[in-house]
Formats: sequence, structure tokens, C-alpha cells
Amino acid sequence: MQGEMSILQLVLDASLLVQAVMLILVLASVASWALMFRKRAVVNDAVETAEEFEDHFWSGGNLAEIYARVGSSEEANGGMERMFRAGFREFSRMRKQGASPEAQVEASQRAMRISLAREEDELESHLPFLATVGSTSPYIGLFGTVWGIMNSFRALGTQQQATLATVAPGIAEALIATALGLFAAIPAVIGYNRYASSVERLCGRYETFMEEFISILQRHAHAQASQTPQEQRD
Repeated sequence: MQGEMSILQLVLDASLLVQAVMLILVLASVASWALMFRKRAVVNDAVETAEEFEDHFWSGGNLAEIYARVGSSEEANGGMERMFRAGFREFSRMRKQGASPEAQVEASQRAMRISLAREEDELESHLPFLATVGSTSPYIGLFGTVWGIMNSFRALGTQQQATLATVAPGIAEALIATALGLFAAIPAVIGYNRYASSVERLCGRYETFMEEFISILQRHAHAQASQTPQEQRD
């Protein structure tokens, strides 16, 4: 308890600039933790919905039936469903217009790539903030430390007899800024690396599904084109 009161007293006795540095670092740390908890929920939900959709998609069934299920609501359940809906909707529209198989597939692929880009932007949102906190917090803390030590030595120059007891409090309060910088930076770096890797793997999963789905649409388009008009009506 005494140690806690001593640290608190050192913070309260610090100069305004050092206190401002400490406040910035504390706020950055709190924001980083809040963002990491939110990003964890978003990534876990995206992975779960992707697994559910893949299980349903690869279990068999007509593509039109799958589209009818995921297209019945305005909000698709997960990024992979949104990609599927965008691709199949464009594929159906081009087919109704009598476009060539190549045009049908190209339009569907273009729509899915746009949807994929949106999903990537959503998943990667706020990750640069974690990277910024992780890279700049130690330097912000070091700035507060240098400023505090500089003030301690300036005050020391006005005294006739210098002892360790006279400079220790000023140096200690300055070093707290460095400690807070590391406290804010280390979790932010770990969180950024973890969630950037998770997002990269998930986006790779989306891209794999997109390529597989485009191959399926390509087979459907060419099969439809090879049918006679009577077979298409049947």
C-alpha cells in the first residue's frame, strides 16, 4: 500500500508536461484494450459464420436454393455469405440478359472481389491504431522521462549540496513515464500481431472460397450454354 501511495505521489508531484504524457499513455492503453476486445469478438464471429456457411454450402444443394436462403434478408450472416450473394446475384443477372459464359463469370468474379475488399476493410479497421500505439508509446514515454530528468538536473543546479535524496524523486517520476510507455506498447504490439494474422488467414479463406465458387459458376455457365433452347426451358 505504501508503494502504491508513493507512486501516486510521484505522479501528482510531476510537472504538467510529464503528467500530460502519462495521461496520453494511459488513455492509449485503455483504448487499445477496448479495441482488442472488440476485434476479438468481430474476428471470432466472422470465423464462426464462415464455418457455418461453408458446412451448408458444401453439403450439397442447388445454388439458387442457397441464394434464396441467404438473400431472404437484407443483411447476410457473415462475410462469406455476402460474397456468395454478391457473386450469384450478378451471375443470375448476366445470365438473364443472355450474356456469354465468360461475361457471366467475369461479372460475378468482379462483384465478389468488390465484396471481398469491403470485408477486408471491415476486418482490418482500427488495426493501424494498435500498430501506432505499439510503435509510438515507448518514444512518448521516453520523451516524458527525458523532460523529467532534465527538470531534476535543472533543480539540482540551484542547490548548493547535491545528494541522491534530492534527485531521486524527480528521476523516479520521470521513469514512470517510460514504464507507462512500455505498458501501453507491449499489449498493443501483441494484439496487432495476433489479429493481423487472424485477419490475414480469414481473408485467405475468403479468397479460396471465391476461387472455388467461381469455378462452380464457370461450369454452370458453360453447361447452360451447351444446352439447347428446349432443354433450357425444361
